Amino acid sequence: MAIRIVRLGTPRAPGEGLRLGTVRRPPRGVPKQEFASRDFYDVWLPNLAPTAELVAQALAADDAKEWAAFRRKYVAEMKKPDASHLLDLLAALSHQASLAVGCYCENENRCHRSILRELLQERGAKIA
Repeated sequence: MAIRIVRLGTPRAPGEGLRLGTVRRPPRGVPKQEFASRDFYDVWLPNLAPTAELVAQALAADDAKEWAAFRRKYVAEMKKPDASHLLDLLAALSHQASLAVGCYCENENRCHRSILRELLQERGAKIA
């Protein structure tokens, strides 16, 4: 039992468990009833996604300094009560169930899910 950090839309790993989409928008052109069967997500958690403004900032980050600025702002968003409580819940659940948390970005190193990984680890989550 643990949390996997995944790219949404990729094949599920054996025993991955419930897949949570931490994205601002659902996948384009995919009917809602097919989100899970097409390996996007089972449950949508947009509260853990960066705001639209921050998504644009992340996509435009060309260097380490710009990425660090995005990171600081995203971490600040995740300190707000709604997001913080969700992170605490996921960290606790990681010791009782298998879960996956993901985003669409190809490169995890330049995606908010890399920061989610860190935030979950800081809360004691078991990460696969």
